[in-house]
Amino acid sequence: MDKTGDAGRPADAQSVTSVLLSGSTYRGLGEQVLSPAEERFERARRTVGLILAPVLTIVFLLLPIQLEPAQHKLAAVLLGVVVLWVCEPVPIPVGGLIGVAAVVVLGVMPPDDVLAPFGSSTVFTFIGAFILAQAMLRHGVARRFAFTILSLPGVGRSASRVIIAFGVITCLLSSVVSNTATVAMLLPTAVGILAVIAELVRKELPEGAPFDPLRLRVGVALMLMLAYGASVGGLLTPIGSPPNLIGRGLIEEATGQRISFLQWMAMAAPVCLLMFVVLAGILLLLNRPEIKKLSGVEEYVASERAKLGSMSRAEKNTLIAFAITVALWVAPAVVALIAGNDSAAYDAVSERLDEGIVAVLGASLLFLLPTDWSKRQFTLTWTEASRIDWGTVVLFGTGIIFGSLLADTELAKTLGEGTANNLGFTSGVAITIFAIVLAVLVSETTSNTASAAVVVPIVIPIAVAAGVNPFVPALAATFAASFGFMLPVSTPQNAIIYGSGAVPITKMIRSGVVFDVAGAILIALILPLMIAALGFG
Repeated sequence: MDKTGDAGRPADAQSVTSVLLSGSTYRGLGEQVLSPAEERFERARRTVGLILAPVLTIVFLLLPIQLEPAQHKLAAVLLGVVVLWVCEPVPIPVGGLIGVAAVVVLGVMPPDDVLAPFGSSTVFTFIGAFILAQAMLRHGVARRFAFTILSLPGVGRSASRVIIAFGVITCLLSSVVSNTATVAMLLPTAVGILAVIAELVRKELPEGAPFDPLRLRVGVALMLMLAYGASVGGLLTPIGSPPNLIGRGLIEEATGQRISFLQWMAMAAPVCLLMFVVLAGILLLLNRPEIKKLSGVEEYVASERAKLGSMSRAEKNTLIAFAITVALWVAPAVVALIAGNDSAAYDAVSERLDEGIVAVLGASLLFLLPTDWSKRQFTLTWTEASRIDWGTVVLFGTGIIFGSLLADTELAKTLGEGTANNLGFTSGVAITIFAIVLAVLVSETTSNTASAAVVVPIVIPIAVAAGVNPFVPALAATFAASFGFMLPVSTPQNAIIYGSGAVPITKMIRSGVVFDVAGAILIALILPLMIAALGFG
């Protein structure tokens, strides 16, 4: 049993890791180490949310707005749910469930239709990935990976270098592996790194000083780099993110101009590079690490690596399950690179090796690979596996439901078209800016894939009606659809890192808003130049 000191201060590195293993996405005021000022703010924020959410929903329902009844009711509920998610008067997953119940009670859609999206493949990707991550943490594999990265020449001397190096790895992987799979793969290593740095921070504090490893700024920066870096890297190739394939297909159909794999990369590379530089700057400025120079970390890492010794059978089994999962996740991308992402081979492989199915299969191996066959002991028990963060699974499931409702009721389409008609766009620049802003806003409340599927078909006819080539605004909307950095439900990767418990919702919103704006500006400025340089549009 882990021993904890006064003010919730863990006694050793093992207890720091145990806190990170707890899956405490949402913690009440009594479960956190807060200063008096922070406690007053948190209490006020949650009280405001408890009152504002129902009031805002009811007032919006009573307003005489020219919307279809189902759209009107959905918009009112969604406003209330966003308030619940931002202010946290109830646990965030519960806020989503309240919204889903309200949608059914108000008669927006029948319950079976509303709840159907909860069976999405992405939900099972979460479950499988979380179980794999739990095994990697419990058996020390994540800690071993963390020490390996920290031992690279020069990296372990600075918290900023660790965060940036981890971001580079994330970006490169997500360019060929889906963003969700990339974050799921790297989360255990990120938590392991955070546990090591958190222990170094704890050692520098005075004896008896309050310490909570889930409230460190360095943890926020590291986890957000993992989530946001995956979104940035996913833009680099057509196969890096589903919105890329959706947008490219719609653009090619509307303009007759085919975008090859290399042409896409040529357009996206400068945007991705600049976005990564801006991302690193924003995260490190808004979430300054408590410890800049990791003095003595190299010696500490060397001694801890020596203590780890050789790998145990449980570690080896976990690595086998993890490696098989990663190989199956990557396989469709490899086939796409060789045969093309419009080939029959790619269609067959990607359909059968669905991310969710692969994640569940990989997690199942943990219950089949023995650590002691004579005693019928396996790598993971169900009691250990059941400690994953089910709250995040529920949260993203409700997010998928609202995304589907936005599309099914055509509320997103109505809002987009109404805005465009009222503003009366006539220039390509104005339409491009509108496309970017709309895609970012839609992606905050629904999946990136749904955002691209909803926004790009709206933008293309608007551009055509204005006499503007739709190539630039449609591609800008495609890129912007991969944004959505403010809320855990905005993207699967946001939800996954939120499940670590190391990123408070307020910190995600603050960093996400700034990066949304900065990224949108970069797309508006750089992407049209790259499109023109390659002779498109």
